[in-house]
Amino acid sequence: MARIALVDDDRNILTSVSMTLEAEGFEVETFNDGQSALDAFNRRMPDMAVLDIKMPRMDGMDLLQRLRQKSTMPVIFLTSKDDEIDEVLGLRMGADDYVKKPFSQRLLVERIRALLRRNDAIVTGEVAVTEETKIMERGHLRMDPLRHSVAWKGRDVSLTVTEFMLLQALAQRPGFVKSRDQLMDVAYDDQVYVDDRTIDSHIKRLRKKMRSVDDDFAAIETLYGIGYRYNEE
Repeated sequence: MARIALVDDDRNILTSVSMTLEAEGFEVETFNDGQSALDAFNRRMPDMAVLDIKMPRMDGMDLLQRLRQKSTMPVIFLTSKDDEIDEVLGLRMGADDYVKKPFSQRLLVERIRALLRRNDAIVTGEVAVTEETKIMERGHLRMDPLRHSVAWKGRDVSLTVTEFMLLQALAQRPGFVKSRDQLMDVAYDDQVYVDDRTIDSHIKRLRKKMRSVDDDFAAIETLYGIGYRYNEE
């Protein structure tokens, strides 16, 4: 049973969403501000967090930033319909997905399940050994899907599930272009719609993490209006 942390200062959302998730078989912990959630996470980390952006004491952005210092667990942001800037910023900081308020609870459940399936396949290693799960080495890059580990020039890089899958998709065929639509298919299930900006934000975050261990990292090339390409160094 996956443990979901639901963090929102709207008690109606906490009550209704937690009831829905529990009916779907999840274990749910609810928090009405970021600080109380962080205190609980420091004692025991959940399997996934669903975070509102605007909250008292510590907002969702601050909470995500602190989470990413210690965990790559999947994170979904809840945003209001006018929070486009916050959505992009949240994705660049390491969120895996976002859902706009008001939202369909069925949609939220499907996105939670999709992220958990991807996370389980990568982190637990309970998947068949295929070309997608074998250790992959491309120049300075080494990826071990079964251990969810990435190294660049021998230095470990901590990636979220979405970032890992995008890098893997690009690096599997160096020199070949992947369109944004193709990368969406890699990172998200068919029933989950995301726009181009979401993929762009994940790629920017991915580049930033790779450059944290190598200022000269330039293996991921942007082809404007087309997509992205991995160039083996």
